[in-house]
Amino acid sequence: MIDATAASAIASGNTALGIEFGSTRIKAVLVGPDNQPLAVGAHDWENQFVDRIWTYSTEAIWAGLADCFASLAADVSQRHGVELTTIGSIGISAMMHGYLPFDADGNLLVPFRTWRNTITEAASAELTALFGYNIPQRWSIAHLYQAILNGEAHVGKVAHFTTLAGYVHTALTGERVLGVGDASGMLPIDITTGGFDTEMIAKFDALVAGRVDWSLADLLPDVLPAGAVAGRLTEAGARLLDPSGKLQPGAVAAPPEGDAGTGMVATNSVAKRTGNVSAGTSIFAMVVLESQLREQHSELDLVTTPAGDLVAMVHCNNGASELNSWVGLFAEFAKALGSSADSGQIFETLFRAALSGDADGGGLLAYNYLSGEHITGFAEGRPLFTRTPDSRFTLANFMRTQLFAALGSLSIGMEVLRGEGVEIDTMFAHGGLFKTKGVGQQILAAALNTSVSVGEIAGEGGAWGIAVLAAYTRDNDGTISLDDYLSGRVFADAPLETVQPDPADVDGFAAFRSRFVAGLPIEAAAVAHS
Repeated sequence: MIDATAASAIASGNTALGIEFGSTRIKAVLVGPDNQPLAVGAHDWENQFVDRIWTYSTEAIWAGLADCFASLAADVSQRHGVELTTIGSIGISAMMHGYLPFDADGNLLVPFRTWRNTITEAASAELTALFGYNIPQRWSIAHLYQAILNGEAHVGKVAHFTTLAGYVHTALTGERVLGVGDASGMLPIDITTGGFDTEMIAKFDALVAGRVDWSLADLLPDVLPAGAVAGRLTEAGARLLDPSGKLQPGAVAAPPEGDAGTGMVATNSVAKRTGNVSAGTSIFAMVVLESQLREQHSELDLVTTPAGDLVAMVHCNNGASELNSWVGLFAEFAKALGSSADSGQIFETLFRAALSGDADGGGLLAYNYLSGEHITGFAEGRPLFTRTPDSRFTLANFMRTQLFAALGSLSIGMEVLRGEGVEIDTMFAHGGLFKTKGVGQQILAAALNTSVSVGEIAGEGGAWGIAVLAAYTRDNDGTISLDDYLSGRVFADAPLETVQPDPADVDGFAAFRSRFVAGLPIEAAAVAHS
């Protein structure tokens, strides 16, 4: 039955649209005045490894965006019986970091270099030492400086550079801006001003003096906090979203954000002493800090919330992709047997099997390293499963070990944060790893030795998070903080399911982590010899 209230909100444009470019899926979520999802759309895509660079083509970006919006519009029509011709506000988010440099005419100078690349080791090390601040390899400034070190021809032509979210936002609105959370993955933010750190900009300019004829400040986008108006959807932008011509321009635009920030919004974890874990192709944890860390740690990035508060981030390049590949193999086997089980049933069955395994996974060992992993010092990765002759090789232990492996590197980074004395009141989780009720949640609680909460809409993830940020931009009158907006208007009545860590599971994961660390030379040998 069609909901007349929802249909009226859609027809009148009393809505907010969020679109997130994830690693394997572009997803759109349309929310109504109560911030609840009214419709969703999606487009599956995948990165390519071209000339030893992980990338997505511009053709894939724009074709994927249009197809995702068409999927959303079809869902609106099917669910609510109206056409999607207007929206109240819009927000774009995407996988953070990476490198998209443009010349003065707006031409992309080299193919998009994504967060997944581990090709900036020299730049990362030198900038970390220069700034006294951890600069991960995937950060935009590391990519820019590595291009300078490499003597790449395009460097002299760079007029500005940005992230994927910033690129799409500029095309839709004409505004060259970035949300502070996403900007903090380009270059460190001065949390006292809310903008890029000017002392670091000066140090960088001095470092590259004589090698380039531009100043870094001129290349960077303007930085905006959550709630600021970041332009409006133009006619040209509306046509990129909807080539059919039905969508009207004019929607107010939120600052474009990274998937880390939208994950924080989607889990109501923007307040201090809260944290969240987002699990997909990559996996990362974000913890909002009460103060600066005592020491610099290579395992920890310092970024910000969409409101500009300091966050410690443990980012791992490798998340659930290898786990998904194994589930796909089992799905093939099921089909060969003539089973009619769909992918959801197969995921559910295999994930639940993991709960009956031995606490430590039966002595099995796996690495989910499809690409390099800076947490453990790998420039390249090889997915790997191994065991000893006396290990307990069962389906339950195998699946438990694959789930453990998805969290192995993350848990190493979180142990570093724990050593800093950082306290966490609440840890939230979202993403595909947590769709099977209770399973990923229980394993994560064991890995982090803390309670983990999951909400009903956690599966909508960052696309819903950026839709909420778009709604906040529309509703913001300067009197309510993002934290209060989320707690008072978005999550006030939202049910949460919380799992406490089981001591036996905690001990079991600790045993696996020890095995994981001790076995890293096996992974190194696999990289060296294959």
